[in-house]
Amino acid sequence: MEKLSGLSHLFMTIFLHNFSTFMVSPAITDVTMSALCPGRDECSLAIYLTGFQQAIIGLGTLVMMPLVGNLSDKYGRKTLLTVPMILTILPLGVIAYSRERNFFYLYYVFKTLTAMVCEGSVHCLALAYVADNVAEGRRASAFGVLSGIGSSAFVCGTLSARFLSTSSTFQVATSVAVVAAVYMRVFLPDSVVGGGLTAPFISNEKPELTKPDGESTRNGMQLFKSMPSLEDMVSLLKTSSTFSQAAIVAFFSNLADFGLHGSMMYYLKARFHFNKDQFADLMIISGIAGTISQLFLMPALVPALGEEKLLSVGLLFSCAHMFLYSIAWSVWVPYIAAMFSILFYLSHPCMRSIVSKQVGSCEQGMAQGCISGICSFANVVSPLAFSPLTALFLSDQAPFNFPGFSIMCIGFASMIAFIQSMTIRAAPSMLFQRGSDCDNAEV
Repeated sequence: MEKLSGLSHLFMTIFLHNFSTFMVSPAITDVTMSALCPGRDECSLAIYLTGFQQAIIGLGTLVMMPLVGNLSDKYGRKTLLTVPMILTILPLGVIAYSRERNFFYLYYVFKTLTAMVCEGSVHCLALAYVADNVAEGRRASAFGVLSGIGSSAFVCGTLSARFLSTSSTFQVATSVAVVAAVYMRVFLPDSVVGGGLTAPFISNEKPELTKPDGESTRNGMQLFKSMPSLEDMVSLLKTSSTFSQAAIVAFFSNLADFGLHGSMMYYLKARFHFNKDQFADLMIISGIAGTISQLFLMPALVPALGEEKLLSVGLLFSCAHMFLYSIAWSVWVPYIAAMFSILFYLSHPCMRSIVSKQVGSCEQGMAQGCISGICSFANVVSPLAFSPLTALFLSDQAPFNFPGFSIMCIGFASMIAFIQSMTIRAAPSMLFQRGSDCDNAEV
């Protein structure tokens, strides 16, 4: 009970951060289209630039996520959270100042560079923080609550965007991002992930880590030793067949999710002439359904079905909603598809819970970072595969008349994840050891 205060501050931090980042989601498509192709509902340049940005960000996070997670095991979750939460402010501030073409390109560059560190890292570190503070048996529900907080922030952010002008949307988002960073630094207590750290990573004093043999190492060399090697990552994947199966599910489900994220709004704009307000309406429906499922359904269903079965159920509904988007024949069909969020949002926290149970307490950051790195690799592959397909089938040069063909292909990637998830069986928790573990560090 003594750590409930810490979790409440974490939940507020995540809410504020997600509120600011999700708030701009309904508006960014219109901003991009008006900057690059004013007055048009279809723009291949916008699709390709978005896909290129997504691939570069995925390439950066592929390297950064395991490093960030591993460093947080050594220097604390709060210290590593500070960096992405501050960097998030920069691109939002640029577009809040002006949405003209030159400022859009400046935003595009800033967003690409900062997202290489920020994209997914806040969520990854929050998952590790929860794993530090919640017993294993209740971890799936706690992850569900964390995802539910994110979904509620998604709803509140998109609802705010629905009633604000585009310029005000980015200004408010920038202000909330600043508040989130300040709140986190002032109120969030750090979680103890090991006994070896004798000084904070960010301080006037050089951090000193005590090894089991009593030898101390200083700041510079220890930072490089904190970088997880390929051997570490391979060893982690080989530790448990359940972990490796979850990694495959993570890749294909995120391949589909990133593909849908990069294609759906351009598809809906070209197919049904959606604008910021209609995007916001769609996201509100999806967010409310996701919030209900993660805050209320998941705590009730996990004890009855288990994470493994619930993961498969979520992925099945993910496939169904993507296929429904792809064959949408009327403007109301996407709204029906968005309601499937009430079950497909269950898959991600279930997968993270399965992963967390395969490693020890001092390896949570590395494990979650490894999965986030795999998700980032999917983020690299997804735009390379689906952005050209989306641009082709929304253009006049499409080989046949099927605007949602790329969305259907994305649904098949989600189906692969669903089939793989059905092979995962509940396995006993395993402790992954890498040289000196938490217990050894305290000896």
